[in-house]
Amino acid sequence: MDDASLSAEKDTNKADAGLLHSLKSLSTTLIAILYNRLDLLSTDMEEARERLLSLLVLTFVLIFCLCLGMVLLAMLVVVVFWDTHRLLALSALTGFFLLSGAILSMVAMRALRNMPRVFAASLAELSKDHELLDPLK
Repeated sequence: MDDASLSAEKDTNKADAGLLHSLKSLSTTLIAILYNRLDLLSTDMEEARERLLSLLVLTFVLIFCLCLGMVLLAMLVVVVFWDTHRLLALSALTGFFLLSGAILSMVAMRALRNMPRVFAASLAELSKDHELLDPLK
């Protein structure tokens, strides 16, 4: 073998080693990005779970207190008007409770529709990553 062929072989080995190093570096970077995004996703899930749990507890306590208060108020009104207008009092209270329930159900549906997306921060970061890594943009 002559010196030119030995030199060309060494250059080829160096290029292969450089390419392998670049691939290892790229895979390490991609793994770090994936780990970071999964960590962000798990944080988003924990926050969403805590928000939902506190909202459920608050809602159950609120519903219990409101129902008990409404039943006691209805009994009080009926007792006050027992001798004179008990049917009118019962009818008015029934209409009030039904109307209140309909309005509150519409408010609840609007609140559910306007809730923020659960993984909004994670999706935003993934979108940024996609824009940075997409060579066509």
